Amino acid sequence: MKHSFLQSHHVCRRLLLAFDLIAFDLIALMLGLALSGCRSAEVTRVPTKGDVYVYVASPLSGFMANGGQTVLGGANLMAEELNSSGGLLGYRVVVVPMDDESDSEVAVSVAQLIKADVEAGKQVLGVIGHYNSGQTLAAMETYKDLQLIVITPTSSEVSITKKGYTNFFRVNANDAVQAEVDAQFLIETLGAKRIAVIHNDTEYGIGLGQAMVRSLAGRGAEVAVTIQVAEGQESYDKEIAQLRQANPDAIFYAGYEIEAPYLRFAVVGAGIEAHFLASDGAFLAATIDEAEGTAEGMYVSGFAPSPRQAVDETWIKRYQQVEYRNPDTYSINGYSALQVLSEGVKKAGSLDAGRVSQAIRSLTVDTPMGQLSFEPNGDVRDATVYIFQVKRDAFEQVYP
Repeated sequence: MKHSFLQSHHVCRRLLLAFDLIAFDLIALMLGLALSGCRSAEVTRVPTKGDVYVYVASPLSGFMANGGQTVLGGANLMAEELNSSGGLLGYRVVVVPMDDESDSEVAVSVAQLIKADVEAGKQVLGVIGHYNSGQTLAAMETYKDLQLIVITPTSSEVSITKKGYTNFFRVNANDAVQAEVDAQFLIETLGAKRIAVIHNDTEYGIGLGQAMVRSLAGRGAEVAVTIQVAEGQESYDKEIAQLRQANPDAIFYAGYEIEAPYLRFAVVGAGIEAHFLASDGAFLAATIDEAEGTAEGMYVSGFAPSPRQAVDETWIKRYQQVEYRNPDTYSINGYSALQVLSEGVKKAGSLDAGRVSQAIRSLTVDTPMGQLSFEPNGDVRDATVYIFQVKRDAFEQVYP
């Protein structure tokens, strides 16, 4: 009986010890989960003050939709990053896509819709846009009188920042800077002496074409011929005849990806062996894809480095999660534009457009486009223009 009693006693002690261990493990597990929840809360903070709206105005349909979608994708990623860290001053950033169809009349209608939202009391912080200079010029006549900030990711026409707007900025170089860099590259790097300047009939194309003629003349080069083509033009028989007669050793094209690949195809097909440099408007994958194998060797200038060179794989993966596709050339412009706007809000400590505008003018922001700061007129200070060459069906940076 004594032996049985001791055995029972030891069994009971083991059972109690086991229960104690289980209870300890459960407590430890619950505590661990609680601490884990605290850590998650530190990493992902939820905005609590309501919504603030940022409109992305660009061509989201039609023949220039690809470019506009890249800008929207970048802005969406920046908004996602802001909101996962508590938003802007506690407000959730809501990106609202606005399709201007690359048409100035539609851009004015978009601006009027945004104006109506502002007047209705919607908490509108700003506009990322427009994509093209013509639409920006048209829409700014409405935006200039509204309490919001406008930051274009790509519009480069020089006159925009000469109009005295107090609420306008651009993260890209203007066309005067682009013309100087491109002229220098053609003359000093490629050794061109006689350059044909071709441009489309938009405000952007005409302005950049004129700036290029001035830059070439200032460097002692000869403008062999100037030719204007239509926006979206695909056939170039007449222009090829003019190029044959002018016999340039280089061609500069100021226009978009909706013309550049077809012009390049026509030039190569005609056996014209001049160097070919297209402007930033053609810095999109479509210039390569639509040239039917003839883009190889051509040059394109751009206002930002290629995303693959400017960001890491983590950034690209986050972009793919938000957009479900790869970033393209101006994705980092849209991202950087909203980044500048958000940093202005943080520095101002306010959503007030006047205070945010003043704050942006005193900012220096590290972005995927490089370090950005701004002149009083809204132009980016010390803007960089990049030049790429198509090699193995991809843009490879060759300058700077």
